[in-house]
Amino acid sequence: MFVKQLYTTCLAQAAYYIESDGIAAIVDPMRDYQEYIDFANERGASIKYVFETHFHADFVSGHIDLAAKTGAQIVYGSKANTGFETKLAEDGEQLSLGKTTIKVLHTPGHTPESVCYLLQDEEGKDHAIFSGDTLFVGDVGRPDLCQAGLNLSKEQMAEYLYESLQSKIVPLNDEVTLYPGHGPGSACGKNLGPETMSTLGKEKKFNYALQFKSKEAFVAAICEGISQPPSYFFEDAALNQKGYKSLNKIMQSAPMLAAEDFKKSVAENALIIDTRHPDEFELGFISGAINIGLNGQYAIWAATLYDLDRKIVLVTAKGQEEESIIRLSRVGFSNIVGCLENGMDAWDETIGMVISITPEELALDLKHSDDQVLDVRKESEWETCHLKGAKHLSLENMEEQLDELDKDHKYMVHCAGGYRSMIASSILKKHGFNNIKNVYGGMSKIKELELDIIYPEKAELG
Repeated sequence: MFVKQLYTTCLAQAAYYIESDGIAAIVDPMRDYQEYIDFANERGASIKYVFETHFHADFVSGHIDLAAKTGAQIVYGSKANTGFETKLAEDGEQLSLGKTTIKVLHTPGHTPESVCYLLQDEEGKDHAIFSGDTLFVGDVGRPDLCQAGLNLSKEQMAEYLYESLQSKIVPLNDEVTLYPGHGPGSACGKNLGPETMSTLGKEKKFNYALQFKSKEAFVAAICEGISQPPSYFFEDAALNQKGYKSLNKIMQSAPMLAAEDFKKSVAENALIIDTRHPDEFELGFISGAINIGLNGQYAIWAATLYDLDRKIVLVTAKGQEEESIIRLSRVGFSNIVGCLENGMDAWDETIGMVISITPEELALDLKHSDDQVLDVRKESEWETCHLKGAKHLSLENMEEQLDELDKDHKYMVHCAGGYRSMIASSILKKHGFNNIKNVYGGMSKIKELELDIIYPEKAELG
């Protein structure tokens, strides 16, 4: 028996490879499926099953393409209603995988069709549970992602989740390994722990969601403080349920574009996404380009800010064209026209630039100029601490709220660490805000200086 976690850091997503006696299964594969085929081939194994724990909302799974390439059978729980051929497994149903067994556990709560897969070894002993978004390290799945038309409130879903945890997972032995669907940074839970795997014994002892003795207390705690999910979550869930354009077709329809063809696409309202590192972008970029660097949560921010059917052209660093396309496809983008051939070296027109300053320079500007600080972090981050006198405009809502800003005013733009502030600066530049400065290092560095920072939570406690 062999189990390997295949973790995608930028999406905080875990897929799994399970193998016994030359027969393999993949749990919750990413859209770029070739990695799983190559890994199975290296080990001399054949992929029999593609196990899906639920209709994922934060990424497009590779289940359809992977099954088509390998002949594997896609498996969901029997409550799933799909637009493609699949096996719908009943609660408690057992499927053989080499000399091991996979037991299907229906665990509604995160979504109505959610299931977990319990791996039992050659002797029939419970070995590991692949919990999808039902149970995480230190947390559980959010209960507010029920698809439209099912008319189930987050409170009802939280009740189901409590019952699933208490009846299906808590009774299992403490030594059973927990393999969750996500790790820290995922928006599918409220506050996931720092590890990407655990044991049920540790979770029973330390996971706050498993400490409640009553359903009512659990529901109240789980439903409190849930942030609004990104709008693309429901689009991704629908793609995973109904089917999608194959990754091969997306790649084939996104060629390298000569500069003139690139300009033509832009004239036809294609959005320019520049995936270079912010430090490169600020030194010269195509007018109107939005910088969402590959060095951060690139796909998540692209999907948060722009519709998945938006026509897109890409500017990348040399050799990063394919990665830029694949990572967009992972969250549901499929209308990618192509990449600028030879990147910025091919551009022969005027370029834009962003002035960046250090936190120390920001401190000097606050003393000697009328520049205003523009904080683009999330509401929860702003409420934790912010500079006195700063203007708050969350990046995810910025483009719809630009009328709150004055193009004649001077702004110093910061986030937590510097990644989002360059996205925000490029958005501002695109819309004609030219009196801006990006702040390196963000609030993490600003807090090291002796500046007037407001801590609302401390003020309330005082």
